[in-house]
Amino acid sequence: MSRGQRWAIARYVGLTLFAIPWVIVPIWMVVVNSFKMAGEAANLTLDLPSIWSIAENYTAVLVQGNYLRALGNSLLISGVTIVAVVLIGAAAAWGFGRSRSKAMQVAYYIIVLSILIPPTLIPTIYLLRDMHIEGSTLGYILVLIGTRMGIVVFLATGFVRALPPDMEDAAFIDGASRLQIFFLIMLPLLTPVLFVGSIILVITVWGDFFFATFLLPGSQRATLPLALYSFATSSVQSFRWNLVFAHVVLSSLPLIVAYVFLQRRIVGGLTEGALKG
Repeated sequence: MSRGQRWAIARYVGLTLFAIPWVIVPIWMVVVNSFKMAGEAANLTLDLPSIWSIAENYTAVLVQGNYLRALGNSLLISGVTIVAVVLIGAAAAWGFGRSRSKAMQVAYYIIVLSILIPPTLIPTIYLLRDMHIEGSTLGYILVLIGTRMGIVVFLATGFVRALPPDMEDAAFIDGASRLQIFFLIMLPLLTPVLFVGSIILVITVWGDFFFATFLLPGSQRATLPLALYSFATSSVQSFRWNLVFAHVVLSSLPLIVAYVFLQRRIVGGLTEGALKG
């Protein structure tokens, strides 16, 4: 066995040992306690349940926890937000990447700063009220689009700057419009980095709780984080940890399934984006 092979084995063993207390144990705790009765789950142990209550717990979450409605709301909001942010952000990145204007550079840095600077809530609520969309799904989606745009612009602009403009110039000479160049040339070239940006957007949008708390009143428009919070605090006596953990499992399941099927694309997009950037 060569020195490089020994180092690779040691690295994987070290990463595995690091993941056990920080990743595997918390996941195991959530899953195994979602299978227990309420009294046993309240102890928050890692033991297998003495009395299994899988069907009862998950049925209660589906029926009482407003899960299916919240899942539909989360899918709608996440889908519309991600498509809008990717398309608008890619178009903006194309403009920023090709422009040499000082004003465009200033605009680029302002948009990128939105990643670091937290948005203000009170002016946002007043603006939505003036637009008569306060408390609506549309208003919430617009806020998510505005606050998440900087991620895609930041990732895609560096990618555009690394691409030679030869194909765009040739298409323009052949009579292609800017829309045709964008959809037929730039979007396919930006697919790897946009895919990575979409994964980041899915995680941040799917798990958003702060804005949803203030901008989505009522259970009809509640997303999965809001439904989980309402369900967890609905008991006046104490948390029903078995049902809370079952709700957490079901809320995380769509992201886990998406990652299992798309993990190769995620790794490929990260690798290609690093080579291009």
